Amino acid sequence: VILCESGAAGGIDIRGTASGTRQVDSLNPLHLVPYVHAVCIAGGSAYGLDASSGVMQFLEEKGIGLEFFVGKVPIVPSANLFDLFFGDAKARPHKEMGYRACQKATDGKVEEGSVGAGTGATVGKVFTVRQAMKGGVGTASEKLHGGVVVGALVVVNSYGDVIDSKTGKILAGARKSPDSREFAETRLVFREGREREASPGQSTTIGVIATDAALTKTEATKVAQMAQDGIARAISPSHTIFDGDVTFALSLGDKRAQLTTIGLVAAELLAEAIIRGVKSAEGFGKIPAWKDR
Repeated sequence: VILCESGAAGGIDIRGTASGTRQVDSLNPLHLVPYVHAVCIAGGSAYGLDASSGVMQFLEEKGIGLEFFVGKVPIVPSANLFDLFFGDAKARPHKEMGYRACQKATDGKVEEGSVGAGTGATVGKVFTVRQAMKGGVGTASEKLHGGVVVGALVVVNSYGDVIDSKTGKILAGARKSPDSREFAETRLVFREGREREASPGQSTTIGVIATDAALTKTEATKVAQMAQDGIARAISPSHTIFDGDVTFALSLGDKRAQLTTIGLVAAELLAEAIIRGVKSAEGFGKIPAWKDR
């Protein structure tokens, strides 16, 4: 959960074809709602969207939300990822988990790897999870010239392989067999027309960009669009019919910076965060992680 208790102008870009979301219409520049108060990311497929109810409860109890005559309504755009093939398919995020996540929120260092929404995340699923590797949560940030900060958080649960954007080498992805550590190279599996097992809706990479630069909802939407380039740099293939890739952007300050600069840095940071998420992940003895190489 990313809390924005004072309200944040937000935007969203959805590139995947199998996304699962809740209340994301509020991020549309034409929507009445001017600010959001949190973003919630959860595993558990569509069941996991229930976690955002706990976020709303937490914010309501603190008197935070959009003012109406009958009270305040917290605005919590949410997205989920499919991880039901990893571990117990009945172990899903729920309302209480969303509430506890708010209680544990911090402005300090963010825990990375196989935690939170990244617990069951996997990457490289062209031959299903049996031949995949472990994904997870990653973060990155940068202070720009002039003092504006841009940060990225991502949950990596991709259908494609995770690529080192600097060397082009695969860091984690589909393996040639369940017992192999040799990469199948998903891009070539498709180009060569080899048989594969897959069905839509089992993969998603979800990113959140946050900055203390002042942005309108339209500008935040543009940043979210540009940030998606980071997914394309670090995952191959990306934005497939099997993925539900979503990127949020949040503006939580009043500093000034060029919109294009924020967007291009956001893309670079999202790619870096994807790599960090994979390198920090734990396989729990079920499938290999990058650490196990």
